[in-house]
Amino acid sequence: MTVNYAAIYKNLADIYRMNWIQHPVILESARVRLVPLAHEHFDELITASSDEQVWEFLSKSGYDADVLRTELQSALLKRMNGEEYPFVIIDKLTNKIIGCTRYMDIYPEHRKLEIGWTWYNPAYWGTGYNNECKLLLLTHAFEVLQCVRVCFKTWDKNQRSRAAILKIGAQYEGTLRNERIRYDGTIRNTLVFSIIDAEWQDVKANLINIMAN
Repeated sequence: MTVNYAAIYKNLADIYRMNWIQHPVILESARVRLVPLAHEHFDELITASSDEQVWEFLSKSGYDADVLRTELQSALLKRMNGEEYPFVIIDKLTNKIIGCTRYMDIYPEHRKLEIGWTWYNPAYWGTGYNNECKLLLLTHAFEVLQCVRVCFKTWDKNQRSRAAILKIGAQYEGTLRNERIRYDGTIRNTLVFSIIDAEWQDVKANLINIMAN
């Protein structure tokens, strides 16, 4: 009898992936609450992201309500099989949805994931809410999930995102050339950044200091 070890490993990895992040995950700070994406959030997310500025550097034309609704539905399906874990970002001061983010490219067997698909209503740009969200997500990743690596990616043309990633202390690793074709046909070079477990305490202290000032 021949044993298909590759299939066995894949099945075990799939089971591990689906159970690594224990649903529901709710993360809170002084001004921000991150809650798992649900169907009832869709309409408010569509309203919050209707400004085309939100999508200028992203890969989807999310200002189109149908496109965004399809993407959100896809994220829920990917959560079911452990590929992604999408969050809604809520401003605790107003109880309004202000954006979206997620864990993605989840590999529990290697204890690594990516934080991405992050966007905010433009009214919240430069207000410090992103720093609070990143502290919550990174703390959960390194201290609860015991990640050894957290990755960030952005388009090389997105200077605001690039600066924000570097500001929190992530290290630039390289550029994936012609990595994807965007909805408008433009070709994207993707910058890759990461934080590893040995750097986490310094990154955490840096984020807390940024938020305090």
